[in-house]
Amino acid sequence: MLSSPRRHFLKTAAFSALAGPHILRAADTKQKIRVACVGIGQMGGGAVQASRDEEIVAFCDVDWRDLGGRSAFEQAKKYPSVPKFTDFREMLDKKGGEIDAVLISTPDHTHFAAAMAAMAAKKHVFVQKPLAHNIWQVRTLQKAAKKYGVQTVMGNQGHCWEGIRLVKEWFEAGVLGEVREVHCWTERPVSKVGFLPKFPTQIPAGEPVPKEVDWKLWQGPVAEAEYNSLYLPQFWRGWWNYGCGGLGDIGCHCLDAPFWTLQLGMPEKIEVVEQQPGEFKGYTAPKSHIIFHFAARGELPPVQIHWYEGGLLPEALPGMEKGLPDNGMIMKGSKETLFSDGMRVQSPQLWPRERMTPIIDILRRKPLPRSVAGEPIGELFAAIRGTIPHAGSHFDYACPLTELVNTGVMAIRSGKTIEWDAAGMKVKGAPEFDAWIKEPVRDGWSYGEDLWKA
Repeated sequence: MLSSPRRHFLKTAAFSALAGPHILRAADTKQKIRVACVGIGQMGGGAVQASRDEEIVAFCDVDWRDLGGRSAFEQAKKYPSVPKFTDFREMLDKKGGEIDAVLISTPDHTHFAAAMAAMAAKKHVFVQKPLAHNIWQVRTLQKAAKKYGVQTVMGNQGHCWEGIRLVKEWFEAGVLGEVREVHCWTERPVSKVGFLPKFPTQIPAGEPVPKEVDWKLWQGPVAEAEYNSLYLPQFWRGWWNYGCGGLGDIGCHCLDAPFWTLQLGMPEKIEVVEQQPGEFKGYTAPKSHIIFHFAARGELPPVQIHWYEGGLLPEALPGMEKGLPDNGMIMKGSKETLFSDGMRVQSPQLWPRERMTPIIDILRRKPLPRSVAGEPIGELFAAIRGTIPHAGSHFDYACPLTELVNTGVMAIRSGKTIEWDAAGMKVKGAPEFDAWIKEPVRDGWSYGEDLWKA
C-alpha cells in the first residue's frame, strides 16, 4: 500500500504534467530560478552552493543529524527560512508549484526515483553521477526526459571543462592519429574518500537507528536491511545494493573524454583481466582491471578501453620518473600519445611534452564551443533560461555514458567477462544478469514502467 502522500503525489503529478516545464525566456532571463535540493549533505553541499544566486525554495534529506562539516544539518543552518523535508515526494506534492528545478545528490540507489518523480512533475533536473543504479533505470531516464520535455544534466563536471575539449580537438585535428587503446584508472575503492578503509566480510550487525535518520526512506527501493553506520552518511558507495563501486564513482568522470572523443557507443564485450575478489560479495572487490572492447565505428577503428581500480595501474610512460598518479588517462594514438593527470581531464598533454612544441599552433586552435558556466548546474540554469539549447552532459549524452559504466560494473561485480547485447539490453547467454540490469523494487518505488509500453 502506498503512503497517503505518495498516492496524492501520483494524482497531482498527472495534472502538473499538463502544464509543461517552466522555461525562462527573453525579459524573464534575469528572474531567479526556483530550486529544490534533494540530498544536501556531503556531495549535495555543492548543489546548494551552486544555487546560491538563485532562489532556494526547499531542502530534502533523510539524515538531519548535527554532524558538523558537510552534513545536511550544517547546510540547512545557512538557510534558516528554507523549508526542510524528508520525503522528496512530499516536497513535490506541497511545494511543486514553487519549484522550477530539482538538484539530486542522493546515493546512487535513489537517483532514479527522485529524478523520475521530479521530471513527471515537469521539473528540470540535475542528477549526480552515475545517473542511476542499473541500465534499465538509465534508459528509462532518457525516455522520461524526452516525454516530459525538461532540461537535464548529470554531475560529471569535467564535461564542462577546457581539458576534455582539447582532447577532442586534438584528436579531430589528426594530432593523435588512430586511437585503438586507452587506459583509465583510479585508486578507488581503496581510498579514504567514500569507501570503507577496511573491506567488510559480511553484512554488518544492526544498530539503533538515530532519531534524526529516516532509515526506511534512505533505503528507498532496495530490500529492507538493518541500519548500520557503515552505510551512511558516506560509505554506501562500495555496497552493491546502494552504490556502484569504484567504477560507478569515477567512471563518468574518467571515461567521459574517450567516450565523447572516440564516439564509443556501447561495448561488445567487457573482459575481466585481473581482480582481487573481496571476501564478501555484497561489497565491491578491492582491485580490478577490465577491458571494454568496442567495434569499429564508421571510419574509426576498433578500440580497447582499459579500466583499472584499487591501485592496479597501466605501465608508466617513458620518462615518468615518479610513476603514475592515483587517477588518470593515457590515450595511445598511431602518431602521438596523450596523458592526463586526475579523475577528470584538466590539463592534457602529449607525452613526452617536447612533442607539443612543433605543433603548438595546431594545439592552440579551439573550434569547439566552450561551456557558458564551467560546471553542470550553471549549464542547467543557462538552459532553463534559454541561453543555450541544453547542458553539455544532458541525458541524451549522459545516459549512454552511464550505461557504459554500468556494463563494467556488472563485470566487476560478477568477476566474469561478459558480452553485452545493447539492442536486447541483456548479457548474452547469461540470464542471471537480468536481475542486475533491472533490479526489483519495493512497493511504492516503481517508476517509468508506462514509458516502455508501445
